[in-house]
Amino acid sequence: MEISTLTTYHCLAFVWYFFVAYSITHVRTEERPSEVFLYGGQWKYLTVLNLVLQAVFYGVSFLADVLRLIKKLRCAKCVISSRDLLFSVLAFPVSTFVSISFWTLYTYNRELVYPKSLDGVIPLWLNHAMHTAVLPFAVLEILATPHRYPAKKKGLILLGFVAFLYISWVLWIYSVTGEWVYPLFALFSPAGLVAFFAGSLAIIISFYNFGEFLNRMIW
Repeated sequence: MEISTLTTYHCLAFVWYFFVAYSITHVRTEERPSEVFLYGGQWKYLTVLNLVLQAVFYGVSFLADVLRLIKKLRCAKCVISSRDLLFSVLAFPVSTFVSISFWTLYTYNRELVYPKSLDGVIPLWLNHAMHTAVLPFAVLEILATPHRYPAKKKGLILLGFVAFLYISWVLWIYSVTGEWVYPLFALFSPAGLVAFFAGSLAIIISFYNFGEFLNRMIW
């Protein structure tokens, strides 16, 4: 893809994710179901954190493109390294995990992840922007430009560390409120919850490996 076209695409993607993140974080307080938006607000949901992550990633990508256009290649090289690390370790695997896991659980029993009470608060388009569009955006990014993946050990350590931080945040919220971020977690025993978290980590690692595979095959 031509650099000018790529710059336009990354700019539009950044604006889109900024708009979606703004929209979900400005749901009117009086309309929020009390059982959903307790301690931690929207920031306890991986979906919302992913929107912020994608906005940051596309913002960094847009900056890298602009620096290449104005021939600031030394600065661009540094920003591109950050862009590639963000995409490979977080942006692609998290987006893929959010979309696939959400719709799998939604199809099985939506009350486990997205209670029906949210239908009157979050518009259908916003639901699909958060949970559906993130996947084609991630795949399109792989098709649009090559990304340099870090050494496998480094990449997986970083991904595991971020997963550990989020799980710790979920457990902290439960310790404070006595309520799980997702009703699904209440179905598990402590051992079952550990197994669920371990299985989720294995799945997101497989998405990391899949992204690396696609990047290598295409580029």
